[in-house]
Amino acid sequence: MDKGVYALVLENTHCSVRIGALGEREFFRGSHIYVGSARGSGGLARVLRHLRLALRRDRPPRWHIDYLLLDPHFLPAAVVTAATDRDCECDLARAVAGAYVPGFGCSDCACPSHLFYRPDDPALEVVAAFRSLKLDARITRIKNEGNEHRV
Repeated sequence: MDKGVYALVLENTHCSVRIGALGEREFFRGSHIYVGSARGSGGLARVLRHLRLALRRDRPPRWHIDYLLLDPHFLPAAVVTAATDRDCECDLARAVAGAYVPGFGCSDCACPSHLFYRPDDPALEVVAAFRSLKLDARITRIKNEGNEHRV
């Protein structure tokens, strides 16, 4: 599988979620954008891991994003991916920017966060952020029907 960078768009209701060592965090109703790197051995297959976790909710959380994927208030709405050999996760986070959850998903860098909030659907805005970095963005919308996710 290709290596690259991705943004996971989650829709959620107003809620509070305990995020490991970050503690209890309040999340406003709307959408949250999680920016991640897929440069490890599995490449962009990491995105499939996220979607499986959100669907099955069958494993304990390991990363900050897992706490949201395991919470029933959050549903995946879209995934934007780009294959690249560049280390551009932080560049993408800066391109998305805006309201954010401090310290989320950025324990291995100097970014303030890799999780951003929007009151409305941000998918096209996220694609534009990819393109601003000269990345060939691919968007996949996810339909949530009851407890099923369809890509």
